[in-house]
Amino acid sequence: MSLNSLNAGAWLSIDLAAICDNWRLLKSMVASGNSAAVVKANAYGLGARPVAAALYCAGCRHFFVAHLAEGMDLRPTLPADAVVVVMHGLPPGAEPECLANGLVPVLNSSQQIAAWRQLAHSTGQTLAAVVQVDSGMARLGLSASELAQLSQDATAFQGIRVSHVMSHLACADEPQHPANRQQLARFEAARRVLPAAPATLANSSGIFLGADYHFDLARPGAALYGVAPVPGRPNPMKAVVRLQAKVIQTRTVRAGEGVGYSFSWVAPTDSRIATVSVGYADGYLRSLSGRGVAWLGEQALPLVGRVSMDTITVDVSALPEYAIQPGTLLDLIAPQYTVDAVAERAGTIGYEVLTSLGERYHRTYLPAD
Repeated sequence: MSLNSLNAGAWLSIDLAAICDNWRLLKSMVASGNSAAVVKANAYGLGARPVAAALYCAGCRHFFVAHLAEGMDLRPTLPADAVVVVMHGLPPGAEPECLANGLVPVLNSSQQIAAWRQLAHSTGQTLAAVVQVDSGMARLGLSASELAQLSQDATAFQGIRVSHVMSHLACADEPQHPANRQQLARFEAARRVLPAAPATLANSSGIFLGADYHFDLARPGAALYGVAPVPGRPNPMKAVVRLQAKVIQTRTVRAGEGVGYSFSWVAPTDSRIATVSVGYADGYLRSLSGRGVAWLGEQALPLVGRVSMDTITVDVSALPEYAIQPGTLLDLIAPQYTVDAVAERAGTIGYEVLTSLGERYHRTYLPAD
């Protein structure tokens, strides 16, 4: 849902050109020169259909989603040569639906492999699939015992064309973490007992671990959308999102008066407070209560009191009265105050900030070239 800009309380601007530039930069870093795009969770909250369409035009051909339903929604919007991969695999019984919708499943267990093999047998087709191994994250993928059993079964992959072998890194955003090398070694060992196929391991942060982790296809996600791939280092990615919210009204609060629920903030001096039309129902996290910042140009304006369902309150005393009026737009995410900066104040990560963005915003897509 995209509300009329006059009626919406806040505007969300998504720069498709910046997303495409970020993809090109990451692609240029990959030794194979081949990069997919992870567009799960509605492209991290930014809109899988427009994002994937822009990335396809930029040259991307592999798109990863989490759920079958996500793939079914996205697949019809892309040309036939685009590959849409379902990372969680398939619920039991959903295999024919996956095939009918032209999707490629990730097979994460012996049971999923057997079900896909059975479908291949019953339809007389060779069916493409990605096979995932658990290289140490203990989340999804074939376990060491499953790999050992499969390696002894000459029929395990009959009728299945393994397009890629994949795994996922647990600590790629910590370049010196020993788990990275351990997972790399386990992944390479697993590949030796699976059908020969291209490999995909590196997520956004994994790309920055170097060529050993790149293999044949990288799978960046959050970095495409402007999140810093290596915390603590300068962020090479372009900012993608700008979130602006409207001032509803302003008032003068006298010294000693409380603002918002439970009076969690009490004015130390006479203060001018703006009530702004965004809240936790819009994905503006409640943990930003008393910690968030709004901006007007280069002026930082502190959020005071609690984030409520539909509003926040901002101390605008530093600005002349004429500068803030009903309808004035304040920046909540912007180039000078990035997704990562918001996340740090909220005590979370940029991924959560992006995927929490709600549906009440008036959304504007800045076109790619």
